[in-house]
Amino acid sequence: MPLPHRLRSTPIPAVPAALPTALPRPLYGLVAWPCSTLDRWLRQQQQRLGVRAFGEPHLNLRAPFSAQSSEAALVDSLRGLLAHTRPFEVQVGGWRVFPGTVFLECHLSPELLALHDHVLTLPGAPPQPYDQKEYIPHLTLALGVLPWARDDLNSELLQLTPPVSRFTVSALSLTREGGGEVREIHTFPLGEGTD
Repeated sequence: MPLPHRLRSTPIPAVPAALPTALPRPLYGLVAWPCSTLDRWLRQQQQRLGVRAFGEPHLNLRAPFSAQSSEAALVDSLRGLLAHTRPFEVQVGGWRVFPGTVFLECHLSPELLALHDHVLTLPGAPPQPYDQKEYIPHLTLALGVLPWARDDLNSELLQLTPPVSRFTVSALSLTREGGGEVREIHTFPLGEGTD
């Protein structure tokens, strides 16, 4: 005799096993820090103007990238890649304004361009959209500038002259992005592997 409808056993649908999801790879950077005078001045301007950038002021040698290797292997690869890199000078330029972004452009000297091209050869970390012909060396002052604030900020920029016109880079740092900050992982002193 068939069971009444309310008493029939209904198969419980199988709960699918949790699909393995890959965590997104962290974004790394290879950066140069500005001299302390310029760093302090940029931070003071950010505070005075009520703006922020992504982490502390830094000059990317290439656009942020993900790596196919472990962090330890990445450090080793970069150590080899930078072994013969000498300290270099960065010349500070003027302000560049893009929608939502303000930065202090640095001149793309032949030396800096050669270093940019060289660090793009890092295995397992191909060039990104803002590398190669799109590469503009810079120190970001502000990100996320809203259209209604742009004109006031632009008029402030006309009055701001950086305290230095150049600075020397004697080390590069591997960084990892996270939580709106840029965290230093390893420092590579320059000139140690040169004669």
